[in-house]
Amino acid sequence: MFCEASKLPDNVSELKQVIALLQSSYEDDIKILKEQVAFLRDKLFGRKSEKYPLDLNPPQLLLFDEPGDISSDQDTSSDEEIAVPAHKRKKPGRKPLPKDLPRVDVIHDLNEEEKICECGCRMSRIGKDESEKLDIIPAKVRVIHHIRYKYACKNCEGVESKTGAVKIAPAPEQLIPKSIATPGLLAYVLTSKFVDHLPFYRQENQFKRIGVDLSRATMANWSIKVAERCNPLISLLQTEMLSGPLVNIDETTVQVLKEPGRENTKKSYMWVFRGGPPDKPALIFQYHPTRSGQVPSDYLRDYEGYIQTDGYSGYNALGQKKGIIHLGCWAHARRKFKEVQNAAKNIKKSKSKTGSADVALSYIRKLYAIEKWAKSLDYTPEQIYKERQEKARPILDEFKKWLEKRSLQTPPKGLLGKAISYSLNEWEKLVRYLDDGLLRPDNNLAENAIRPFVVGRKNWLFSGSPKGAEASAAAYSLIETAKANGLEPYRYLRCLFEKLPSAKTTDDYKALLPQYINRELLVVPE
Repeated sequence: MFCEASKLPDNVSELKQVIALLQSSYEDDIKILKEQVAFLRDKLFGRKSEKYPLDLNPPQLLLFDEPGDISSDQDTSSDEEIAVPAHKRKKPGRKPLPKDLPRVDVIHDLNEEEKICECGCRMSRIGKDESEKLDIIPAKVRVIHHIRYKYACKNCEGVESKTGAVKIAPAPEQLIPKSIATPGLLAYVLTSKFVDHLPFYRQENQFKRIGVDLSRATMANWSIKVAERCNPLISLLQTEMLSGPLVNIDETTVQVLKEPGRENTKKSYMWVFRGGPPDKPALIFQYHPTRSGQVPSDYLRDYEGYIQTDGYSGYNALGQKKGIIHLGCWAHARRKFKEVQNAAKNIKKSKSKTGSADVALSYIRKLYAIEKWAKSLDYTPEQIYKERQEKARPILDEFKKWLEKRSLQTPPKGLLGKAISYSLNEWEKLVRYLDDGLLRPDNNLAENAIRPFVVGRKNWLFSGSPKGAEASAAAYSLIETAKANGLEPYRYLRCLFEKLPSAKTTDDYKALLPQYINRELLVVPE
């Protein structure tokens, strides 16, 4: 705010008021700029973990804390000492090695001369000392040599035969016809890239070290062909995903080369949709060149139920669709206040005093303590619903009053102002998790599902073509669904690729989904 000299008042008292107003505006601008610098510095060099300690007291005690004046910037937690019942703690130690690993016995014994005592008598065995060490054999490759014997009749030379002069056993069905890749090799290559985040060029070097010449182009081509063969599975997986009471949605950037009409530097997006029955979740990854809200709107065209997202405005149209109830994410709301807290610490170079961000975080911490308490007791959805109504709703009502009052006292352009505005703008979505015990307060299920993709992206950097991006989406869909259903990815993919060529009907394909596959088949041959 600047004034021309000709417009300054002549009156000294009025001039002082103008100067005071300019000084206040200047100080506010400086504060906001310092916050922004501290925020960016924390993004670059600060800790990425968002873990924080939950209240150790049972949540039913939280409502009896003295809330105090909602305008106070002091922490609402009580300093009263509470006795914690005595409990036993396991002594820390090394975990035993898995029992299902093969064992090789190595006997260490004395020689015959050492078994003779100094008195001249032969010593008797009285026991043994045992210990286990973990060993590993590097990856081995082998060639499966298929031999198909041919048969012919030397008597009639096939004249009397209706099926031909020569008979031969049928060739085994292959996932990729005329390819040298076995189901085991395909599963290994895809697991290495999409689970262990090894780009194809690194795998190429690994194969060279064990004497196999396998180019990255070949592996990329295999992944695309496998994705095409898995299309029926992805369609069924989509049906499973849309059958549940809740769909979690998230998206992240991905660079894709050779997109029609787009430069290679343009950002594209990988979307993830997580849904299905809670005990049989399904995850779908989809590549799209755009972040438009039309993407989830089209995908969920016929869906009715709950959806949960972050505060990105592209999701707002979903809440307007008939039959859809839109939930917000408390993890994102909390993250905004955590950024305020981190910025304050960076500015002051030391632990900051308890402020508004700390008060907001204490409210959110109490909400999550209730969730943790209910989970520890294995509450049913009905019990969780009741617990939230009795304990979480009063906290939320009090929190909203505090936010509304602080919003009138806080500059809207500052980090705190933005955090308060985010929470108030999303409030109706944020409190909807109270309506059903099956719902969660945050969208972490989708964020956790997309995190492996983000880690992989830091390694392989980009997809070479739209087809490659679509193949990645199919691989991540199957792998992350397998992980969500408690399956080991390599074992699942190997079994899937062995059985997929013989699948003909919809029931055959459905039986190969991670939710329904026979787990006894997930055995890796010796």
